[in-house]
Amino acid sequence: MIEAFQNLFAPPRHMILLVIAAWLGLTLTERRTERHGISKEDLNNITFYGLIAFVIGGRISYVLQNMSAFTKSPLGIISINPDLFDPIGALAVTFIVAIAYAQRKGLALWSVLDALTLFFAVIAIGLGLSHLAAGNAFGLPTDLPWGIDLWNATRHPTQIYDALASSLILILLLRFKPSARPGVTFLIFSTLTALSQLLFQAFRANYTVLFSGLRQEQILAWFALLMCFILLENRLSHVKKQATSE
Repeated sequence: MIEAFQNLFAPPRHMILLVIAAWLGLTLTERRTERHGISKEDLNNITFYGLIAFVIGGRISYVLQNMSAFTKSPLGIISINPDLFDPIGALAVTFIVAIAYAQRKGLALWSVLDALTLFFAVIAIGLGLSHLAAGNAFGLPTDLPWGIDLWNATRHPTQIYDALASSLILILLLRFKPSARPGVTFLIFSTLTALSQLLFQAFRANYTVLFSGLRQEQILAWFALLMCFILLENRLSHVKKQATSE
């Protein structure tokens, strides 16, 4: 019983990678946040509340989707096991909290998202490396020379694919000059991330099939890509209309 309790709360080592990524992302973001009209104080507050919302929201969403399992073992609700986590629910709650804070402080939401884009980009790299360390988000079996041995097979290193793609996206963002159009920087990041996920999800072994062999993860990536294009068009046309009216 004591051993089971210790395992329940044993700190996962791969979470250290996410903590390091969060620290590096915040440090990098602080150096550029004022370019977007956001103070460092507001940035730190948004990041702090956002991280809390991300952790709590992801766990609550997972619990609600797997209520029967936690009814039998309610202690698992407060476990720090990162596998008991719904990232989509976490992002939704985080986004809601960010919107609420921005509205309360009278901040422009698109400018806030632009300011946080580098933070998101570094977190994406840390997430890929964290999955590699934990053996999560593993790929399909392959005969390619760069395959890695995992779960009794040589597999596509999809975690490394994700980390490399996210690193390339971060480099591109660092080379871009801040856009005069609020929201464009964040939407470009989101578009590139959705494209990378659409590509690399094809090599994933753990996926959810909805119908006709379509993967849920790829459908979500297509939907995110469509929304990014629509919002980009909206932002660009909105700025053109403002310039014309002036």
